[in-house]
Amino acid sequence: MTREWLLSLKKAGLRYDGQWLVRDIDLDLYRGEIVTLIGPNGSGKSTTAKMALGIVNPTCGFLKQKLNLKVGYVPQKLTLDSSLPLTVRRLMTLTAKLDKKAVYEALKITGVAHLEKSALTDLSGGELQRVLLARAIVRKPDLLVLDEPLQGVDYQGESELYALIARLRDTLNCAILLISHDLHIVMAATDRVLCLNGHICCSGTPAEIATSDIYSHLIGDMAENSLTLYQHHHDHHHSINGEIEHYNVTLQKQNPCKQEDNNNV
Repeated sequence: MTREWLLSLKKAGLRYDGQWLVRDIDLDLYRGEIVTLIGPNGSGKSTTAKMALGIVNPTCGFLKQKLNLKVGYVPQKLTLDSSLPLTVRRLMTLTAKLDKKAVYEALKITGVAHLEKSALTDLSGGELQRVLLARAIVRKPDLLVLDEPLQGVDYQGESELYALIARLRDTLNCAILLISHDLHIVMAATDRVLCLNGHICCSGTPAEIATSDIYSHLIGDMAENSLTLYQHHHDHHHSINGEIEHYNVTLQKQNPCKQEDNNNV
């Protein structure tokens, strides 16, 4: 069965202030798959995601996206002003008019419909993440991007949240791009893994990555930084607006890497 292509990064890199943040990134995303970007802090995970979404232009290489690609985005952090009485329902409709039924259905899918009238400041970390997920899926995106989805979630809620993410993939028939440095459960909820450390160190299925010497070396580096690590064998400040949509023609951004840049870094 032919998979529906959504976007590609080819030999993409981003250079800033004379330094490469990330380079030589090859990434293809297809509908119905979950892809996880893993690596230590500063490894280029968020930069790679921003290049894939067209938020930043690659210094070299190119980005190509499906026509009218719809993206739902859940940020790593959402700063809330406790003095503002913002409810879940208000957050869902803050930047766009949405049908009440669509809002309720999205909240129901993520398991927080009963919190529709609750103040955001009264929610637990896990409840807030579910609300942000609902906001990101309300327009039924082709691609759902989750930046550190376990942020603020307790241990018990971690497996539940990843199970929900897998269900969202099936329910919406969308692609999901996860960004994480937490390997505790993430391997069990993904189809492909890309390990980053300024470039792609290794990539493959969770089972392939778990037996990779390069991955084992990366684990050692991450352990030194006191990150939570778990090897699971498994065979098979952004805008509050949770959506990014491209309504123009197929997006393609291309810049050749200068040879001297590659030699000097």
